[in-house]
Amino acid sequence: MGRSAPCFECLERQLQYDFSPDLVFRYGISDSALPFGSSAAVQVNLTGDGDNNLREQNEGNQSSLEKGPCQKDVDDNSVRNGWQPSIQNGSLLSFIGSGDDLVAYNHKTSVRNPEWQYIIKTITKLNPAVYVGRASYATVRNLCLNYVYGTTENNATSLIKFFTEGSTDHCAANFLKSVAFPATENNFTGSMRNPNIFPILGILEAQEHLYLLHPEAPYTLDNIMNYSPNVLKSDWHIRFLAYQILSALAYIHALGFSHGNISPSSIHLNESCWAWLSVSEISCLKEASSASEKSCFIEECPCQAIYADLGLSTSMFWSTNFKLWWAGELSNYEYLLVLNKLAGRRWGNNSFHMVMPWVIDFSVKPDENSDAGWRDLTKSKWRLAKGDEQLDFTYSSSEVPHHVSDECLSELAVCSYKARRLPLSVLRSAVRSVYEPNEYPSSMQRLYQWTPDECIPEFYSDPRIFTSLHSEMSDLALPHWVTSSEEFISLHRDALESDRVSQQLHHWIDITFGYKLSGQPSIEAKNVMLPTSDPSMPNLTGRLQLFTKPHPRRRGITAHSYFYGIKESCLKCQLQHESKGSKCTNNLLHLDSREQLSETSFLENLELANLFSEETCHLDPVYCGNTCSLRNQPNDLSAIDILEEPSSTSVPSDFDLCSLLECFEPDASSFMGFQEFLKWRQISSSSSVQSEKQSWDIFSFGCILAELYLKRPLFDCVSFAAYKESGVNPVAVQELPPHVAVLVEESIDKDWRRRASAKCFLESPYFSGTVRSAYLFLAPFQLLANTGYCFQYAAKLANGGALRSMGPFAAEICASFCLHLAKSSLSDVETESLLCLLKEFLNCLSSGAVKALFFPMIKNVLQAGATPVCAPASQYSHLKVSLLQDSFMQDLWKKLGKQAYLEKMHSLVIANLVNPPDKAIASASAVMLIGSSEELGFPITIHQTVLPLVHSFGKGLCSDGIEALVRIGSLLGEAFITRQLLPLLRNTISTCIDVVQSNRPEPMHGWALLAIIDSFFTLDGLLMAMHAELILKELVQDQVCPHVKVVATTLISLCKRLGPELTNLYVMPQLKNLFDELAFSQSTTSKPGTSGWNLKVSRQKLDEVTQIESRMDIVLLLYPCLASLLGIEKLRQSCSVWFILEQNLQRYYNWKWDVVGETQRSGGENASTQRLNVGRSSSLAYNPAKYLMNDVGWFVPQGHGAKSSMSLLSSKVELQYSNKFTQHSENSNLNSVGPWFWFPSPGAGSDGPDFLGHSGGLKDKPSWKIKASILYSARAHPGAVRSIAVCHDECTVYTGGVGPGFKGSVQKWELERMSCISGYYGHDEVVNAICTLSVSGRIASCDGTIHVWNGDTGKLISAYAESSVSFPLPNATKVTIEQSNILTPNELTGGILSNAFSGSLYTSMHFLDSEDKLLAGMGNGSVRFIDVSQGRKLQLWKTDAAEYSFSSLVSAICSCGSENVRAEKGSNPPTWIATGLSSGHCRLIDVRCGNIISNWKAHDGYITKMAAPEDYLIVSSSLDKSLRVWDLRRSLTPQAGVLRVHSDAITSFAVWAQDVISVSRNKVATSSLSRSINQGGNYQLSPRTLYSVDRGLRSHSIISTISILPFSKLFLVGTEDGFLKICN
Repeated sequence: MGRSAPCFECLERQLQYDFSPDLVFRYGISDSALPFGSSAAVQVNLTGDGDNNLREQNEGNQSSLEKGPCQKDVDDNSVRNGWQPSIQNGSLLSFIGSGDDLVAYNHKTSVRNPEWQYIIKTITKLNPAVYVGRASYATVRNLCLNYVYGTTENNATSLIKFFTEGSTDHCAANFLKSVAFPATENNFTGSMRNPNIFPILGILEAQEHLYLLHPEAPYTLDNIMNYSPNVLKSDWHIRFLAYQILSALAYIHALGFSHGNISPSSIHLNESCWAWLSVSEISCLKEASSASEKSCFIEECPCQAIYADLGLSTSMFWSTNFKLWWAGELSNYEYLLVLNKLAGRRWGNNSFHMVMPWVIDFSVKPDENSDAGWRDLTKSKWRLAKGDEQLDFTYSSSEVPHHVSDECLSELAVCSYKARRLPLSVLRSAVRSVYEPNEYPSSMQRLYQWTPDECIPEFYSDPRIFTSLHSEMSDLALPHWVTSSEEFISLHRDALESDRVSQQLHHWIDITFGYKLSGQPSIEAKNVMLPTSDPSMPNLTGRLQLFTKPHPRRRGITAHSYFYGIKESCLKCQLQHESKGSKCTNNLLHLDSREQLSETSFLENLELANLFSEETCHLDPVYCGNTCSLRNQPNDLSAIDILEEPSSTSVPSDFDLCSLLECFEPDASSFMGFQEFLKWRQISSSSSVQSEKQSWDIFSFGCILAELYLKRPLFDCVSFAAYKESGVNPVAVQELPPHVAVLVEESIDKDWRRRASAKCFLESPYFSGTVRSAYLFLAPFQLLANTGYCFQYAAKLANGGALRSMGPFAAEICASFCLHLAKSSLSDVETESLLCLLKEFLNCLSSGAVKALFFPMIKNVLQAGATPVCAPASQYSHLKVSLLQDSFMQDLWKKLGKQAYLEKMHSLVIANLVNPPDKAIASASAVMLIGSSEELGFPITIHQTVLPLVHSFGKGLCSDGIEALVRIGSLLGEAFITRQLLPLLRNTISTCIDVVQSNRPEPMHGWALLAIIDSFFTLDGLLMAMHAELILKELVQDQVCPHVKVVATTLISLCKRLGPELTNLYVMPQLKNLFDELAFSQSTTSKPGTSGWNLKVSRQKLDEVTQIESRMDIVLLLYPCLASLLGIEKLRQSCSVWFILEQNLQRYYNWKWDVVGETQRSGGENASTQRLNVGRSSSLAYNPAKYLMNDVGWFVPQGHGAKSSMSLLSSKVELQYSNKFTQHSENSNLNSVGPWFWFPSPGAGSDGPDFLGHSGGLKDKPSWKIKASILYSARAHPGAVRSIAVCHDECTVYTGGVGPGFKGSVQKWELERMSCISGYYGHDEVVNAICTLSVSGRIASCDGTIHVWNGDTGKLISAYAESSVSFPLPNATKVTIEQSNILTPNELTGGILSNAFSGSLYTSMHFLDSEDKLLAGMGNGSVRFIDVSQGRKLQLWKTDAAEYSFSSLVSAICSCGSENVRAEKGSNPPTWIATGLSSGHCRLIDVRCGNIISNWKAHDGYITKMAAPEDYLIVSSSLDKSLRVWDLRRSLTPQAGVLRVHSDAITSFAVWAQDVISVSRNKVATSSLSRSINQGGNYQLSPRTLYSVDRGLRSHSIISTISILPFSKLFLVGTEDGFLKICN
């Protein structure tokens, strides 16, 4: 076929010739299925020397390209608007790059060609800021650098002045007016680019070519519709996208142009789905450049010969190619290329390369008469390589069931196939960073055996792929049955076109492109692919399913390949040439002599092929039906010159910020009805398009709009032909929503003169006020390239009330665009603007939107510098400190509640105290922790703040972290210090000493020593906050002072590690003052009898040293060991009081140093060789530790002098204060009832905290070790406690059950003092369920009716009840709110109810926090939706099965995933709910429509509770003594996930992280959801009986309900005898 475009190899050579060899060619872009085109993705190096001044110039908006130098060290995180630079080359075809890419277009013509002038003038009119100049690599690089660093476009500086200084000029006012009122006549500015026109960076002229340079957009609308349709989440998002397309069209049409080539592939989008219309696709520009295009630039290009026999064309529809292939007139190779093109695959793009099947295994020469060596095409290559057994195991054992974990052709496989031809830089990035040539397969047979991936077209067409360009890598070895690469290509291609392959190829197509990609066929074919992690995120690639029905088998056979003149020597080709096959009159079929079919069989196969072609007509979409030229004369420049004059209609000079703010409007109070659309249609008839060319742009818009709703093209080649002939609209128009159908019909009117203009469409009621307001808010972002200017602009509008005016939904859309820009460094002014903007968003957005949008942004800011993948901390320092110090965090806390803060933010604040990047960040984090501790309370502060900080001891915790611990202790009081912090520190130190004295690895020893230092610094600070009497009591109780002993022992161990020289240099100067004080203290002169020591100390006594009762005990611990380490002479030189100390040691302990340098004691015992063992003490005794280790020495606090705290240990002082201890203990608040008086110390256990030495990070949550101990018990109700609801702050609890007079009551409890502070007594029956309704303070309680009341005042807000008559309904019957919310009375089939509840009574409740709706289960098996915010009942769904003769009550309800899971994924509402019935059945219901998705027999008895910890998991409990975990991704068999160990009925359970805590009678059991299921499918549990901590007695109360305090790591149980018990 004739080709005007060059091959990609020639294009690469020409680009490097015109620019530089430094321009790295990545891959080419083609409009056809062949590797020919005028576009290419190339890469530019954006780093280099001599680039120091560009960033400063860019920050000053110096966008002059000719004067600005190049830029230095480009940071990918600084790329604005979420997309990166790329280049395009001059034949004006679309290109998409990646990374620091360029797009290049090639157009060959003479230098003075008038076509160039037309192209340049047209583009400069559409992109006023475009640079025009000579082509060079430096120019390209400079343009890219300017764009990356956010250089503002020309004339956009007036917008900056408008928003920062308030000054208005003509350009800024015109632009804002055109955005605010796009339907106004003559509103185009001519000086600023429209926000929805794809920006062009430059037009570059080479000697013979014209190049167009533009940035890269990550996606096209075609990518979104094919690979991630869920990105357009709602009808509003579709409207917003349509508004942007129309805005671009209105701009183009106002300039007098038409586009002519609008399709989903010409609409580019960024990550936030902001749309740009590509100007390089404009038909007039393509026509201007197409006349001078030529094929390859060099004579006898190998590519021309390789693809000479192929007859593919870009204008040919798929249906035509399919019929030709089916009839044998198109080769298998060509047809597969067509399918690849339809699936979005591209030549040379290693991540999404064209794919072909392997057809032979290369062991023998292919022979159609033999089965040897042929590949089975009914199975995927992945299946053949892995085996069915492995795939079955993967499918059954994976968390997400799948067989295939990667693409059928991965980037790794493509690069390995083409390793001999690719640059080494590509191999290092895609295969392995260390280039090892011997690791690549060396032969074709080895390559086939090595890979589970499919083949590439080059192995069927290009013999050069075997030849290596790298000297160290050998050529790819050919099979033994060929002599040359040309012969191999010919035989390999013959195998692909053979009869055997042709009769099986349709199976491979079904697996790769067809119906076996989804549903049950994919499971049977073992072809289920691992889905993307988040379907709501846009994707550039993916496996696109082209067919939903089995692909027909081929009926015709193609001739032998035409390669390299082999055809003449092939007997088969000669026979085929001589034979005359039958030919169908409709030119659909050619049959050889072996495939003569009966006429009936032939007609049946022909009918099937035609039916398949009709069913897949969506593969031939039509978006523009104008076949005439869209441009009059390419060299007629007068029309463009006229447009250069400024518009006569200008914007009023008084257009200011107030005028702009008035343009923001919310949605109308009532929805625009269908009549409004009809009125608009009548008005639109007077505002039609100005030309036929522009009318076809409107036609294309209508086609795209319809496809966004239909999920398939509106027109295909058949329906469009019928439309052109008769003017009848496609039947699919009737499937559109009525208001959409009006717009589509208006845009595709057969008479082009009656089609409305783009400006008229912009005024239609289809676009609500929120769409227009959101567009007005976001449009200037596309021109204000600098992030700081964007924030200043947005803050200016937000302060003016723009966000409040547009409403919460539009504000949420704007927030999603704005907040991702907070990734780059910001100045002080910019940070203040961002904080102001965040506060405004916080006031406008819903709680769900704040969770979904704010938390990821704040997480990125607070994690900056914490991991290697994060941006450098210096970029975020000011913003991070501002977020922590400003009142923003407090506002966020108030908006979302304590639970959301703890789940998302708290751990990040603590992480900034461990190896903080700078002091300011650490100080701000510490202040944040201190301020939050009082609000959090004792238990949460211990588990969420204190324990993580202590866990960071020895791991880089900064001084601010220790200061935070001390301040928290001071703030919460002495009771908190003595009962919580001191025991925790004691166990920490003891555990670390054990580590030091054990045979642990050296890193563990170092960590333990550093942790001890942090512990004693903390202890020193805490002692400052305690009264002297309390300090003395802690020090001398039980006459044990373990910390002094611990410090001394640890110091000696540390000195031994340091060695004598370092010890003498650094440690001894610090010990000098200590020895001076010990030498002259009173205790050293006391008699042995009074000190409790004998004249001679046994060896055992010195080894144990279990007590330190005098100061000389410390001398005994330190002095002998230091003498042995340093030598007695060096020690005496460092210690001026050595004589006194040695005298006292000899006097009291009979210790002396002999002349030979050994320590002598009575009995000849050697003390220096003995290890001082420190036993673990069960007492709470402490040393004040005013002498703390400073690095490796000792530290005496300043201001204490000689009268240090060591004097507190003297016997005289002990006796002096002995009476005061008793008095203080009697008056101390430790023994009074204070806040959290019942809360246990986490360090009270003798084994120490279980987190010490834990290798994980702060986010790791080890399994909850339930102790089953009752910490406190209080009588809550006269009768049974039926339900417990915990508020988000974990300080308030509501209990419901039997009240006075056997009526229902709800009690409100304050956990700090375990006191009942109020109650609600409005129920007549026993309260069986309670729900806390978000953070609003509302409570819902149920006794058969539902009461919603204020939790603070107890005032009833609303009550809900149903009709008194029960009746059965069909499955998933839905009664809408228009039907008065009352069920129509009917009689029960069986005449009785299955339970004691009336069918009209509510039996269970569940709150949907994301939607603020309450689900209520009923006695007749129905589920009622209640809108608690509006105070009205909504739809009613029946969930009981129709096959049962009586209804079962709904005993339990849960919804899709926990609130935590939904918060991480966004604010999307749940998609399903699950109900448990008293019969033991479970129903899974689609929330969107009420249909029952699944129902199964879950238990043999009454279901007591259900929960959904994940989107795919359901946990249920029952009176049949079983607890079950249901994985919705797998078969719901009765044997799945059984937890059957309780000997009695399970009344309730609770879920914490991956732990399930269940209760049965008086026992509690815990299990992990992540634990693997043992043989038989049952989890193993170990029930434990609750016991009382203070008395050690077992509890015999039967537990009725349980609830979790997740952040306090406690749980509450209610009992049948009316008690509320707090347990751990």
